[in-house]
Amino acid sequence: MSFATTYCRAALGIDAPLVSVETHLANGLPAFNIVGLPEKAVQESRDRVRSALLNSGFEFPARRITVNLAPADLPKQGSRFDLAIAVGILVAGGQLPDDAAAGYEMVGELSLAGALREVTGVLPLALASRNAGARLLLPAGNLAEAGLVDGIELYPAEHLLGVSAHLAGEQRIMPASGVHLGVTPADCPDLRDVHGQALARRALEVAAAGRHNLLMMGPPGSGKSMLANRLPGILPPLDDDEALATAALRSIAGLAFDPAGWRTRPFRAPHHTASGVALVGGGGTPKPGEISLAHNGVLFLDELPEFDPRVLEVLREPLESGRILISRAARQAEFPADFQLIAAMNPCPCGHAGDAERACADCSPERAARYQRRISGPLRDRIDIQIEVPALPHVELLGGIRRHAADSASVGARVMAARTRQVERQGVVNARLQADGLQRHCALSREGERLLADAIDRLGLSARAFHRILRVARTVADLDGASTVADVHLSEAIAYRRLDRGRT
Repeated sequence: MSFATTYCRAALGIDAPLVSVETHLANGLPAFNIVGLPEKAVQESRDRVRSALLNSGFEFPARRITVNLAPADLPKQGSRFDLAIAVGILVAGGQLPDDAAAGYEMVGELSLAGALREVTGVLPLALASRNAGARLLLPAGNLAEAGLVDGIELYPAEHLLGVSAHLAGEQRIMPASGVHLGVTPADCPDLRDVHGQALARRALEVAAAGRHNLLMMGPPGSGKSMLANRLPGILPPLDDDEALATAALRSIAGLAFDPAGWRTRPFRAPHHTASGVALVGGGGTPKPGEISLAHNGVLFLDELPEFDPRVLEVLREPLESGRILISRAARQAEFPADFQLIAAMNPCPCGHAGDAERACADCSPERAARYQRRISGPLRDRIDIQIEVPALPHVELLGGIRRHAADSASVGARVMAARTRQVERQGVVNARLQADGLQRHCALSREGERLLADAIDRLGLSARAFHRILRVARTVADLDGASTVADVHLSEAIAYRRLDRGRT
């Protein structure tokens, strides 16, 4: 037989479309060509495959070899096709049975000696293979990641010789069972370390309970970053679907798989010099950015006004849609980006505007206002909770050392109970309530309606801010175990928009 077809999968955003690796051996001058829109790393497979076959004791056909990666209009990148190309040459050249690769998909990079090296993006590939009912041959180094997928036969191999012996029926590779990982307690900083700041602690709990976006403004050293870094410790662990989606994004980005913390919600904190591409993703071959790596978790932006305003504006659409579509001239890729935004900022360039303990060095009120206006109104509108975090006086700091604040475990239990109420009542967390859900679950009394109307007039709130206040009020009620939104819950939600009071 001079023709063979093996199967692998490409990487296209979060998806892994099937690729048929068609191999044809023809008479003529020896040549080895790969067609089907391969990029540089795929073209280099020719040299890796040739050396791997020869160094594994196989014959490399002295014929005209053509490998077509179909469909031809789908871009192919990376070294994941090496194994499928090598097996295709062995089958087409009669060194393996004609039907040896039937029912299998395969992925892996080959060393020059024939060893199988792990590749990135295996988890989305394994999910797609499972859905297609195929068996998967893969490098042993990718087994821990691919093993998260239930209902698929995985055949891990260390070397091309092991793969060929298995396909020839000489020495079978035992299929690996799925890896069932439990919930490992995350090693997160504890909320008990935060002294004082009762308002900020409460706002952090409300934000965690309803998955609301949070902005904290205060002078340096007031505890903004400290609070943000303790948010993962009070969030519920990821469920199975969320954990798989989060791990798949990390796999696509080439980040190491961590079996111990795979159910811990991601916490991403990019530096304020990050570019728009670093934040939302992109590149010639689109890769997920920080907002996608924070999917189902937290994106913490410290020193918010120091980010390039054009970079911050790209957050507006994904904050609403939970997805990001990256378009390039040759291709498009869509990545999930359903993250919770936590941001921190100083009130002025020197950081001490309004600080009773320490006056501003040289910041006029106009300069402080300009600094705060670096955060646009449309972006602020998408942040549900906006609070001031004042500097703590020495008396409060010393008193906090003697007092025992609630720890992350006790706060996390209240957060978990509130989230359970939300999901049982409406199927989503409060931050994701749509207009019809707001009408059903956030009904107000006449006094509450007057209270909210007065707040809209005094603060100049938009319709979006109005709806976000209702969502926050619903979360406050859930933390109290209340079935309806009372006036006291609404008042607390309105108080969390106090930064709107100073916007000009």
